[in-house]
Order: sequence, then C-alpha cells, then structure tokens
Amino acid sequence: MLCGGLLGLERQYKNKIAGFRTIILICLGSALFTIVAEKSGNLAAMNIVTGVGFIGAGVIFKDNVGVSGLTTAAVIWVSAGIGMVIGSDKYLLGIISTLAVLVVLVLFSLLEGYIDKIHRDKLFVIEFTNGDFENLEHILELIKANDLKSNTINVSKKDGCMQAAIWVTGHKMKLAKLSEVFLKMPEIKSF
Repeated sequence: MLCGGLLGLERQYKNKIAGFRTIILICLGSALFTIVAEKSGNLAAMNIVTGVGFIGAGVIFKDNVGVSGLTTAAVIWVSAGIGMVIGSDKYLLGIISTLAVLVVLVLFSLLEGYIDKIHRDKLFVIEFTNGDFENLEHILELIKANDLKSNTINVSKKDGCMQAAIWVTGHKMKLAKLSEVFLKMPEIKSF
C-alpha cells in the first residue's frame, strides 16, 4: 500500500487518469495474487487474474471529457485477490486486505480531493474578438499574475479572429477566479 501510494500520489498530483487510490489497489491486488500463487504452488489460479481483468475492463468508460471507472475496475481486481486469499484459508489476510481497501476507498478519497484542489490542469480554448496578438500576451500576463503556470499549445486565426489553446495549471480556486476574469473581458468572444 505504501509503495502504491507513493506512485499514486505522483500520478494524482499530475492529474493522471489512474490516480492515488487506483494505483494503491492495483499494487495491493498484485501482492495478494502473488502470495496466493506462491503459497498454493498452483499457477493455474492465475487464470482468475486474467478473467477478472477482462471483467474490470468492462467498467472503464472513455468519453470526450475523460475516463471513468478505473477505481471500480481496480476494486473488482483486488476483490478477486481477496477472494483467492480467503479461498486459500488465509482468513486474517483476507480481512486485513478488505479493511485496507476500505481505507483506500473512503479515507484516501479525501486526500485525493485535496490534491485535486491544490493542483489542477485546465485547457482554455480562447477565441478573441480580433486578431491582435497583444490580447494573447495580456492573457498570459493574467495567468502569471494569478500564480498559475501556462503552456500555449496552439495559436491560429479564423475569420480575422485569433484563437489560442492554453493549458493552465494551478490551484482550483485560482483557475475559477481566472475564468471569472475572462468572462468580463470584452476582447474575449468565448473560452
């Protein structure tokens, strides 16, 4: 759990799809499957891992906004590991693992929420009312003035109006404040 947690924190901080809880559960499940395989000497039980992985993949959905279901898939997978542990007459390990999964799901979600609050990525696709490059420079200065980091991905012109795609990273509240500032700017047609 500690090793998976350390890796998961890094992934969560970088706003990756498989974050804190997901990586912990995968690491824990792998350990459980390995314990059962080594203790039983029966590697045929590893077919369970493949089958359950297939079932878990069915709960993962990708749309235009993002990916959902990764933690649910990890829970399905680690649950199979717990089932194998209990099936191998290791009841105490099964109970401890179940409690550990509950801790990861319930308590660690609070930490995950805090990380998401202090470090967020947002893509702004800004369409200006004209093609003046100074508008983009002004936007980049506003981002910097709000203690946010930016990476300009694309700048183009369409019908005489400039468009810019900018990744902005920082605290969730500062990103919201920046959006409010953009709403009041007459040189921004949409974002």
